[in-house]
Amino acid sequence: MHKSLQKMDSLPELQAYQDHPKQMKAAATGKVGVLELDFERKNDKTVLTHLYRVTPLLVQQALYWDESWPGLPICSIISVGGGILQGDRYYLEVNVKDNAYACVNTQSATRVQEMDTNYATQYQHIEVGKNAYLEYIPDSTILYKHSRSAFENTIIADPSSVVLYGETIMLGRKYYHNERFQFDVFSSAVNVYRPNSDCVFSEKLLLTEDEPTKNFNAVMQHFDVFANIVCLCPPDMQQKIVESYVFSHDKTLNVLAGVSQLPNQAGVVLRVVGQESYHVHAEIKCFTKLVRKFVQKGMYNL
Repeated sequence: MHKSLQKMDSLPELQAYQDHPKQMKAAATGKVGVLELDFERKNDKTVLTHLYRVTPLLVQQALYWDESWPGLPICSIISVGGGILQGDRYYLEVNVKDNAYACVNTQSATRVQEMDTNYATQYQHIEVGKNAYLEYIPDSTILYKHSRSAFENTIIADPSSVVLYGETIMLGRKYYHNERFQFDVFSSAVNVYRPNSDCVFSEKLLLTEDEPTKNFNAVMQHFDVFANIVCLCPPDMQQKIVESYVFSHDKTLNVLAGVSQLPNQAGVVLRVVGQESYHVHAEIKCFTKLVRKFVQKGMYNL
């Protein structure tokens, strides 16, 4: 098992759940999924030059179906395990070389299943080179009752690159016995570095069922879905996004969305809360279109 996954076992929020499932020991063969993707620029398009996969994670091939960006390779991550189960350990690595661009997504929502022992972890390592672009926005992560999960993401991005990365969290199966906030623990950390190892910023989200502030007006109030989308980009593009994006408060659909500037002129972050996942994803799509417009028109010879 990768050392980054082993390190996650020592997270303080997971120490209460160190017992192993009776059916199969945590991190046993079949419970450690691995996925490695490398993208390189070849003439007028980017190709997937390296693909390594270990079940239950799967990518079949890169497809080029986006008419607005014909040379953009799109890879959909498939999980054949029926969701994330107790004792699962996932390691994902995405490398986008200089002047390349890629889009990675998931085939469907990620379901973190109910657990009675142990927990699940996922570590992602992302590297994006000079004048490169990566769009990695998975579908929603649904936190089932008594699920325990920790996600850690390391992003190494050149200052000239653009990286769109984020996550959308559903606080439970809304229409199934109202599971809102019935998970045991959800932890998600993002650490961003430059190629010279300088730390740009770090952020960690830690939610538990008994969090006393969870329904405060400035936290989740009556909302059921939360999205956190990081856009790493050069300072000139950061300013254009801030000037162009309009704060959204749709009272009919119960959706709030806005952007803030990241530390060290690293880019912006979009945060969205809503009551339905498809309304939240619609806001993310609008933001993605805005970022793509600046990328395609101003930064690259595509």
